[in-house]
Amino acid sequence: MSDPVKVALFQMTSGIDPQANADAIVKAAQKATAEGAAMLFTPEMCGLLDRDRARATPKIVPEQDNPVLAAARKAARELGLWIDLGSLAILREDGKWANRGFVIDADGAIAARYDKIHMFDVDLATGETWRESAAYTPGEQVVTVQTPVGRLGLAICYDVRFPALFEELGRNRCDAIRVPAAFTVPTGKAHWHLLQRARAVEASAWVIAAAQGGRHDDGRETYGHSLVVDPWGEVVFDGGEGGSLGFALIDPARTGEVRAQLPSLANKREIPRSTA
Repeated sequence: MSDPVKVALFQMTSGIDPQANADAIVKAAQKATAEGAAMLFTPEMCGLLDRDRARATPKIVPEQDNPVLAAARKAARELGLWIDLGSLAILREDGKWANRGFVIDADGAIAARYDKIHMFDVDLATGETWRESAAYTPGEQVVTVQTPVGRLGLAICYDVRFPALFEELGRNRCDAIRVPAAFTVPTGKAHWHLLQRARAVEASAWVIAAAQGGRHDDGRETYGHSLVVDPWGEVVFDGGEGGSLGFALIDPARTGEVRAQLPSLANKREIPRSTA
């Protein structure tokens, strides 16, 4: 990759109907292609966002039966567009659920899969309680893949709070890292921009964070503000609130400039463990 690459970020307000969410992603892919984007990024849980687990269970199916994955692969193939599905709720072969991201190439093939490693188990001051680990099994693999934006590292939402993952992605010399999300409003207001900028600086890489935004069918409200952050930590795109399709240029020359000015990846040393 040497020339700037145009990417599209689809800020969604996903609901409880997978087919409606699939239709929205296909329309976004069509518009992204018409606008000259090489790759479309979608948020975490772009195919189904429903905290009523009894209602959601019949819609959480294996990969081969997932209508959103099928629709995205078909659109990618027909449009010649790479599509990053931030994540889908997937039924694993062992009967457990995974919060799984997919990178789909321009031929419609699955180029990479990533299961979210860190589970969002919190009690917020607002009274909101979230126990992702009660339904989902965490992943165990760090994943990178070659894409139109260069070497892309995969992370999902709550992963952004754990620097060790991004240090590993930095060691893999990722050019960009995708961090699709469904951030709550309180945590988003407090930490969303701060964390995404910090991770970009730490990895000396672009961060591409497509987000859920708005009030959803299940009653939750998400923060929005899909972001593209350059390796210096500068925000070059902010999607604001609500649902929208936005665009940004990923410039590899900027990556080279930053790594030359601040060679933190080259200077990194292993920190000895404390003996205390």
